[in-house]
Amino acid sequence: MRDEWLKMNMGDLGRAIGAGDIDPLDLTRTYLDAIEAHPFADRIYARVTEGRALSEARAASDRARAGQRLGVLDGVPISWKDLFDTAGVATEAGSALLKGRVPVEDAEVLRNATAAGLVCLGKTHMSELAFSGLGLNPVTATSPCVNNHAAVSGGSSSGAATSVAFGLAACGIGSDTGGSVRIPSAWNDLVGLKTTAGRVSLKGVVPLVARFDTVGPLCRTVEDAALMLAALEGEQAVDLRGARLKGVRLLVLENGLQHCRDQPFAGFDSALGRLMDGGAAVTHAHLPHVDEALALSGVLFTTEAYATWRDEIDARPDLMYPEIRDRFRAGAQFSGVEFVQAWQRLKAIREEFHALTAGYDAVVLPSSPIMPPNVDRLLTDHDYYVEENLWALRNTRIGNLMGSCGLSLPTGLPSAGIMLLGAPMGEERLLRLGAAAEAVLS
Repeated sequence: MRDEWLKMNMGDLGRAIGAGDIDPLDLTRTYLDAIEAHPFADRIYARVTEGRALSEARAASDRARAGQRLGVLDGVPISWKDLFDTAGVATEAGSALLKGRVPVEDAEVLRNATAAGLVCLGKTHMSELAFSGLGLNPVTATSPCVNNHAAVSGGSSSGAATSVAFGLAACGIGSDTGGSVRIPSAWNDLVGLKTTAGRVSLKGVVPLVARFDTVGPLCRTVEDAALMLAALEGEQAVDLRGARLKGVRLLVLENGLQHCRDQPFAGFDSALGRLMDGGAAVTHAHLPHVDEALALSGVLFTTEAYATWRDEIDARPDLMYPEIRDRFRAGAQFSGVEFVQAWQRLKAIREEFHALTAGYDAVVLPSSPIMPPNVDRLLTDHDYYVEENLWALRNTRIGNLMGSCGLSLPTGLPSAGIMLLGAPMGEERLLRLGAAAEAVLS
């Protein structure tokens, strides 16, 4: 019976705790035992916070027995990407540059989650300093894809995704700068929510590109994503009841279909057909200014990333995986004038994009145009690494560039997701649409 707990979604676990069918301490011990026994545990978890987890679970157990639960997620164990500060526990963001970095307090989102009764199981592996969509990290560890253990799991929230996919956490908390929640969610058949930049607190989160950095959950259901977003913000979750597809208008962004490989396209096409059967009206369009925005990615992302980490990188460059180090250093080629002009143009493009898409409930496209690449080839073939990393991020980056919120859903085809992009700060509306979509896709 306890093995079944590891496959349950957060909402069901929380309701079972509330009904007295599951004790939070037993649940946490079950997860900790599963982590200890799992052959990929060291490639998924950077550090397991057993003492903290058991202490938090005991408190949740006491509250449950006293009828004083803090909410539906009180007592549910989750994992945290290793760029969220944890008091007294190393937070190294997957990089030897930060080895031994021990924060003195929790990140604000972790404090909020703890206040909601969630149990912290530990810190998960990630791409180095979060600067890759692949999840390959020869410096610390590379998490395997749940559907193909010889392939990467997607990044940069690689361990966050696989902690859930392999049954080692009920939810993983990750970050998304260019796709780092949605890519690993898609490749591991999970639900991934990218929040709007500026909505969820980044206090105590190791930065990559602060203007684009966001926090979001990787989980099993849209309900879990809604519940977790509320916990991260210290708010009430959106009501998903009554969500339906009838009357919904979707815009298929054909920019995201270009060069899409067979399996991701098949998953997307099948999912789109089911959404239409469920009542959604679909329009197709190619928006040229989206391609223009994508062409600005180099100056917008790498300039700020390198400005943020230049001193640390240049002081000890040999500690970094060369592919990641060189990607950071590419930011040195752009001038301040080019950076400012790129942002000015992007702001104008965003206005055009949101004006053109305002009549639709969501913009839809494949979460990733490619499947998870092979680990060994990524390590030995530079051109393959560069090409696959760029393609992995192509579609998800559109959401970051446009300032949208985004939701990746499984399509039923392994490692192929469908992505819905919503208006900035429109997470509640997007989650209701996601719940309606999930009902027909699953």
